[in-house]
Amino acid sequence: MPPVVVITGAAGFIGFHVARRLLAGGFRVVGFDNLNAYYAPRLKRDRLAILDGHPGWRFVEGDLCDAPLVADVIHVHGQECVIHLAAQAGVRWSLENPAAYVQSNLVGFANILEACRQAGTGNLIYASSSSVYGANTKTPFDVQDEVNHPVSLYAATKKANEAMAHSYAHLFGVPCTGLRFFTVYGPWGRPDMAYWKFTEAILEGKPIDVFGGGELRRDFTYVDDVVEAIARMVASPAQPNELWSGDRPDAATSAAPWRIYNVGNHTPVTVNEMLEIIEAVCGKKALRNDRPKPPGDVEATFAGVESLSRDFGFQPQTSLREGLSRFVDWYRGWRAGSG
Repeated sequence: MPPVVVITGAAGFIGFHVARRLLAGGFRVVGFDNLNAYYAPRLKRDRLAILDGHPGWRFVEGDLCDAPLVADVIHVHGQECVIHLAAQAGVRWSLENPAAYVQSNLVGFANILEACRQAGTGNLIYASSSSVYGANTKTPFDVQDEVNHPVSLYAATKKANEAMAHSYAHLFGVPCTGLRFFTVYGPWGRPDMAYWKFTEAILEGKPIDVFGGGELRRDFTYVDDVVEAIARMVASPAQPNELWSGDRPDAATSAAPWRIYNVGNHTPVTVNEMLEIIEAVCGKKALRNDRPKPPGDVEATFAGVESLSRDFGFQPQTSLREGLSRFVDWYRGWRAGSG
C-alpha cells in the first residue's frame, strides 16, 4: 500500500497545497481540519472540493482541542508521518483574541504531540513561523539565532511549540521537524494577507491600508517552494545531532531527534515593492491610506536557508513577480467563478 500521511489544517492554504502535492506523488492523505470562521469557510470548502475526487484522499472534520479524536486519527492513520499545519494564524488578530491562540496553538499542539507519542509516529513535521525571531534585527535570520523576544502572542505560541516538540523528542524519541515559514503567498491563499487584500481592493477600486509607509520588508515565499521543501522531508524524519553539546548548544539541532529550519525565499522586499508589482499585474494604481506600523509587526524578515539547502538540496525557485502574477491570475478566475 502507498504510504499514508496525516495533514492537519488540510483545508487551509499551505495544507491544501501539500495534500495535493502528496496525492499526486502517490501518497494516501488523511486531512484534518475544523473549518473555522477566521476567514470564509467557503474558501476552505472550495479547496476541499478539489481534493475530494482523489481516491487516496480522506477528510476528517474536527478540532485540535478534541484530544480523543486527534488521538484516534493519528493512531489509525498517523504512524508513518504527521504534517501539522493547523493553527490559529495571524499576528494582529492575536492582540484581540488571545484565547483562540492558547487553545489552538498550545492545547491543540500538545494533543498532537501526545497522540504522536502514543501512536509511535515516525515523523512529525510542524509549522513554526518567522515571527519567532521577534525583536531580532540582525539579518538574515538564522536558525542559530536566539528567539527569546517574541513581540506577539502568536509568535510566543510558535516558540512554545518548538520547545514542546523538543521535550517530546528528548523524552519519548518522537522525531520532530519545525519549519519557520516566511510570509507564504500564492493561489488559494489567505484573505487576511496583504497581497490578497491589495489585489482585491485594487481590482474593486477601493482604498488599501499601507502600514509603516510601505517600508516594512518581508521575505515573501511562494507556496510551491514551501511545498517542495515539505515534500522532501516526508521520508526524512529528524535525526539526533551526534556532535551536539550542552556546553555549546546548537540552537537548531539536538541530541534528540529534533530539527528547526527556515523556509523562505531569501530575498526580502518592501511592501511598496510588492504593491508596485500587484499594480502592474492588475493594470491599476492603488488608492492608499498610509497607517502607522501596528503593534506586533516587525520591521523586516529575511530567511537564512543554508541549513535547508545543505540537508535537503532546497533552493527557492519562484520570483516575487512570477508568484504574484500567478496569484492575480488565479484570483481573477476564482472571483469570477464564485459569483
